Amino acid sequence: MQNRLRLTLTVALAGLLSLTACGGPEGDPGKPGDKRLTIYSGRSEALVKPVLEKFEKSTGISVDVRYGSTAQMAAQLLEEGERSPADAFFAQDAGALGAVGKGGLLAALPGELLDRVPAAYRDADGEWVGVSGRSRVLAYNADQVEAAQLPKSVFELTDPRWKGRIGVAPTNGSFQAFVTALRVQHGDVRAREFLTGLKANQPQIREGNVQIVSDIDAGTVAVGLVNHYYVYELAKERGGNPDALKAKLHFFPDGDTGGLVNAAGIGLLKRSGGDPDARALVDYLLGAEAQTYFATVTFEYPLTAGVPAAPGLPQLATLDAPKIDLNDLDTLDATVAMIKEAGLA
Repeated sequence: MQNRLRLTLTVALAGLLSLTACGGPEGDPGKPGDKRLTIYSGRSEALVKPVLEKFEKSTGISVDVRYGSTAQMAAQLLEEGERSPADAFFAQDAGALGAVGKGGLLAALPGELLDRVPAAYRDADGEWVGVSGRSRVLAYNADQVEAAQLPKSVFELTDPRWKGRIGVAPTNGSFQAFVTALRVQHGDVRAREFLTGLKANQPQIREGNVQIVSDIDAGTVAVGLVNHYYVYELAKERGGNPDALKAKLHFFPDGDTGGLVNAAGIGLLKRSGGDPDARALVDYLLGAEAQTYFATVTFEYPLTAGVPAAPGLPQLATLDAPKIDLNDLDTLDATVAMIKEAGLA
């Protein structure tokens, strides 16, 4: 499993053309407590730069941030190994954190940090902790689909009544993580059957979740498999309330894989595990200011107690998400191959 993941991440590394950075000298690992950190971020600059700037202002610790896709950053870390100048890996999904942890590169985090996040969204060995959560949902056009018609399971989307009506983004990382969760929870045979059935239903292929939700709201697509916050982003873009949109959210019940809750999270490299500056970064990201930012600006789920989700969203604790070890979502290469074999990409 790890060898297959390494192959995928090595390919990602080979395709890495450039990494953007802000602040701090490149290639200098620094010293513990020197008020400088190097962060490899698989989270986009547009999303996390504001919160990292708040961290700098709050703590006086300067950060050198290198941005790329989560797969690229994980590949970079696995390639560099102990030579990496990185102090922290801020990843878009837990599978990549699990991969880097399985590569022996992450330090165990202090219990007082780990305990601030529910066990489902942190590593069992304490090597990474979730910072924000996102739920997979079925977005739907309320004029075209009545609530009573909504599927109870994602597997129902292979029914002929959904033919030509489903929007999917097969090359999107969140869709691929969902398919990986199908493989983990139900096995490759059933996951392959689902993808084949989905393809037979002539889905509307899109590049990303933004386009799917926009098309659902416009009525050109009836339903789509996306992350929950894209409806909120569309509402924000239009300067209104999500209730004013035609696009609505359906959360799959009963632990269905279609309701996977994945986590963006952070891990510290072994050489920085005892660095007070690196621990201050984790502490800040789990604190009220950063958690409120993720809840109100990016519309993700805050993972620490006391910070509510965006208005109108069900609270995270009420979601009936599938019981999956997020570390196991690391077999991306096999998932991508399966999606291609099904003819979806």
